[in-house]
Amino acid sequence: MAGRDDGTPRREAGAGEQAGWAEELLDHLRPAARDVRRVVAWLAGAAQAAVSLHDGAGRLLAGTRIPLDEDLVADITTGRIASAALEDRGRHLRLVRVERAHPAPAAVLAVARAVPFDRRAFDIVTRTAQVMELLLAGHESTAAGHRLRRATSDLRLAILQLLMVEDTVSARRVAAGLWPGLLDTDTACVYVVESSPEQRDRLAEECLSATGERALVVRCPAMDGHLIVLTPREAAGQELRSLVGRIPGVFLGGSARQSLARTATAYGQAVSALAVARFHPQQAAVYAERTHPERLMDPAALRDWTARVLRPLDALPHHTRAELLATTRLGLEFTAVNTAKVLGVSRNTVRARMDRVEGLLGTDFADLTVRATVHLALNAQAGLDQAGLHQDLPDGAAERPGGACLTGLLTGPALRTWADDLLGRLEQDVRNLRRTLRTWIAVGGNAERAAQSLGVHAQTVREHVRSAEPVLERQLLAGGSDLYEVVLAHLAAGDLDQPHLPGTKPDHPDSPVHG
Repeated sequence: MAGRDDGTPRREAGAGEQAGWAEELLDHLRPAARDVRRVVAWLAGAAQAAVSLHDGAGRLLAGTRIPLDEDLVADITTGRIASAALEDRGRHLRLVRVERAHPAPAAVLAVARAVPFDRRAFDIVTRTAQVMELLLAGHESTAAGHRLRRATSDLRLAILQLLMVEDTVSARRVAAGLWPGLLDTDTACVYVVESSPEQRDRLAEECLSATGERALVVRCPAMDGHLIVLTPREAAGQELRSLVGRIPGVFLGGSARQSLARTATAYGQAVSALAVARFHPQQAAVYAERTHPERLMDPAALRDWTARVLRPLDALPHHTRAELLATTRLGLEFTAVNTAKVLGVSRNTVRARMDRVEGLLGTDFADLTVRATVHLALNAQAGLDQAGLHQDLPDGAAERPGGACLTGLLTGPALRTWADDLLGRLEQDVRNLRRTLRTWIAVGGNAERAAQSLGVHAQTVREHVRSAEPVLERQLLAGGSDLYEVVLAHLAAGDLDQPHLPGTKPDHPDSPVHG
C-alpha cells in the first residue's frame, strides 16, 4: 500500500479540455438535473473509474461499492484528514471528504482507477466533490423542509381528529405549542375546500396565507381533493370566498358556527354546503339554516325522548361514551371507510364502535328509519350539551308510562305540516316519485330490492330518487343528514312504519342491568 497523496499534480491539462468537462459538471447543478447518483455516474465516465459515495457508517449512497480501508475512511469522515490517495492491489484510489448538512455525518467519495491519476482526473474528482457537497446540502435542506411540513400537517390532522371525537381539552393542549390562541374559543366554523388532488398542496398554503395562518388547515385524509379549514374568526369565511372565487374549478362549503365539541357536526354541514357550491356562480355556499324537523318538535319532549334513547350509553366512562357518540355521528353521515380516515382509525374500529352502539340501543342500523331516528337523537343530544341543557332522567323515568315517545314527537301539527309540504312537492311528477322514494327507503336504500317490489328496473329506481333530489333540495343517494330528514318526513306523514328503538338489549354485556 502506497502513502497518501500530497496533492502534487502529475500532468497539465489544456484549458479547452478542462472547460469541456467543467461545463458538463456544472450542468448537473441545474434545477432539473440535481441528482447525486447522476453525478457519480458522470464522474465514473469522465475519470474512467469505479466510483462510490459512502456515508460514515459505510452505507452506500451512490455508485458501485468499492472495498476500502475502514481506518482510512474513519480518518476522513471524522475530519482528521480531508483526502487521501493510495495504490492498493493494482488499484489507484483517491478518497475525498464530502461535507453534508448538519447533523448528517460527512461522506467519502471514493474513485478507483487502473491507471494513476493525472492532473485532469485529479481536478475532476476534486471539483466533483465540491459539486456533490452543494447538491447534498440542497437535498438535506429540501428534505428537512419536507419533513417539517409533513410533521406540521400530521399535527394539524391530529388536532382535528381530537376535535372530531369531542376531546377539546387535548386538542387545545396540542395546538397551544405551535399555534397559541388558535383554539382559545368556544365556537368555530368549518369549511371544506374542493380542488383537484394536484392543486391541493398549493391551495393549502394559499388558505393559510388568506386566513393569516389563524386557521387549522388540514388535508382531508378521506377525500384527496379536499381541504378542511377550522377557524374561529368571522372574517375567515369571506377571505376563503375571495380566494376560491379567483380559481376556476375550486369550490367552498361552510358550516354554521358550532361549538368546538360539535366539530363533527360542523364538518357534515360543510360537506352538505359543498354540494350546493358546485352549482353556485360564486363557487361557494354556507350551510342553509333551513327548517329542520327537530326544531318543530316540543323541546321538553325531545329532550326527554333523547335521554331515553341514549340512556344505555350513560353507564359508560365519559371518554368512551364521547368516542362512541362521535364515531356513530360521523358513521351515520359517511361511509365507514371515510369515517375511519377522518378519525385516523381503521374501518374495523369504526364498525366495532357502531356495532357496540347498535347493541346497546338494541336496534339495527341497516334500517334507514332507525338510522334517521338515532341521528335525530344524536343531533338533539349534541345541541342540548352545547346549550348546557343535558340532564339525567330521574330514577324509573325510562319505565314511566306516558313519557315522551317518537310517535308523539312526530305527530305534532307543526311537524306534520312540514312533512306534508316537503313530500307534497313530489306529487307534481307523473312518475310517482313519492311511491318510489317511500319504497326505496323502506328497503334500506337498496335500488334492486325496491325495483323488485315495484316491478321496474333498478336503474329506474335510481333515476327516480335522483330526480327527487332537486325537488326536495336535498341529497338522497349520498346518504347523511339530507336523507334522514326525508325519512323523518315520511315517518311524520305516516308513509312508513315507526322504527323499533327499545333503548337497550337486556342481555347485552354493556347493558346497565349487567353493571
